Amino acid sequence: MTIQQLHQCFLECSQACTDSRAIPDKGMFFSLKGENFNGNRFAAEALKKGALYALVDEAEYATSEHILLVDDVLQSLQELARFHRNYCKAKVIALTGSNGKTTTKELMHAILARKYRAIATRGNLNNHIGVPLTLLSIREESEVAIVEMGANHKKEIALLCGIAEPDYGLITNFGKAHLEGFGGVQGVIEGKSELYDYLKMHGKHIFFNADDPIQVERIGTYPKTSGFSREDDRFLKIAFLQANPFVKLRYESLTIATQLIGSYNFNNCAVAALVGHHFKVAPAQIKEALETYLPSNNRSQYLRKGTYEILLDAYNANPSSMKAALENYRQMEAAPKTVFLGDMFELGESSGEEHQQIAELAESMGFDAVYLVGENFSRVRSVLPAFKDFKEFEAFIKNNKPVAGHILIKGSRGMALERILNSL
Repeated sequence: MTIQQLHQCFLECSQACTDSRAIPDKGMFFSLKGENFNGNRFAAEALKKGALYALVDEAEYATSEHILLVDDVLQSLQELARFHRNYCKAKVIALTGSNGKTTTKELMHAILARKYRAIATRGNLNNHIGVPLTLLSIREESEVAIVEMGANHKKEIALLCGIAEPDYGLITNFGKAHLEGFGGVQGVIEGKSELYDYLKMHGKHIFFNADDPIQVERIGTYPKTSGFSREDDRFLKIAFLQANPFVKLRYESLTIATQLIGSYNFNNCAVAALVGHHFKVAPAQIKEALETYLPSNNRSQYLRKGTYEILLDAYNANPSSMKAALENYRQMEAAPKTVFLGDMFELGESSGEEHQQIAELAESMGFDAVYLVGENFSRVRSVLPAFKDFKEFEAFIKNNKPVAGHILIKGSRGMALERILNSL
C-alpha cells in the first residue's frame, strides 16, 4: 500500500488513535508495539469498538479488509503524518526548549486562535508518536498548527523536524533538563538547536528571545528571524513589569495582567506575543488572550486552600526551573513563605550535585520553612528537614501543618507533589 492510498483511507476517518481503550467512532487505529505490549493483537477489537481502519505489521492479524497490513506501523504513522501535513495548507510552527514548552504552546494557540483556525498539540503529546498524532489532527480548513516537540537525547528534535517540516520555530530556553540523555548542558544546547539547524537549512523563520545570549549565538547571522527584547530597540519591545505573584508586562503601550505566576513565565508570554505580532493579531486581541489564559495541570497555578495561598508548579522540575521558581518566590511580597521541593529526575551522574546545589540555594534564601522530599533530596548535606519519599512527608505534614501563609510546591512529575494538597 502506498502512502497516497493510506492517506485516502485516513481521509475517510475521524481521527488517528493509538489507544485501543479509547477508540473514536470511525477512527484509524495504529497498532503500535513496545517492549511489553503488541498493539497488533487489538486491531480486530478496535474495529468492533468503532474504528474504520486499523494498521498492523504482522500478517496473522490482517483478518479483515479494514485491517491494513504495512511493513512497520510506527514508520507508517510518521510517514502518513508528514504526507498529511503537506496535503493540508496550514502553516506549522514548531517549538521546543528545556522549560515552558507546553505553557508557551497554549499561549500561542490562545493568541492565534483569535484570528486564525488554529490547532495545537494536545496536552504534551510531543514525542515521536505524539507529534505525528498532532499533525494528523490538522484539518483541511486549518490555517495554523502549533507543534510542541520534546526530547531527552540528541537527534530526537531532528527526527521530529523531519516529520513535521515546520515553517516557523522557536526554542523557549536552554536549561538543565534531561541531562542524563543529553550528556550535559552542552548536549542540551546542541540537541534543542536541531530545530534552529532545520529551519536555517530550509530557509524557514525563527522566533527568538533577543535577550538570551545562547539563542543569539546559536542563530548567528541567519536573517529570517523575529525577536523580542526588554530593552533593545532593534527588536519588538516587550517590558516586564512584575510577578507578584502574577506576571504583568507591557506590549504596544498596553499593560497585560496575566493569570500566570512566576517571572519565568514572562518569556513564555513575550514570545507568544511576538508570534501573534508577526501574524498580525491585533494588540488588543493579544492582550485578551494572555489575560484570559488560565493555567492548569499543576503548571504555574495559584490556588487558595484554607488559610494557604499556594503556588503550584509541580508538573515538572529540573535545576533551571527549580532555581527560577525559588528566585521568583524570594522576590514576592508575601509572608510567611514555606517551600515544598520534590526530587528532580533524569539528571544522571550530576543528580547528587544538582540536588545539593538546590538545597543550598533554598537554605540561603531565608524562607520561613523548606521541606525536601524524595530519595535524592534525602541524601543532601543540609539542615533542612528531608523525607525519603512522599508517604513519609505526607505523614509529617498531617501532624505538623505549616503556618498560615504562602506555599511554593515544586517537583518533578514522578513525585506528584500536588497530592500534599489533600493534607493541608
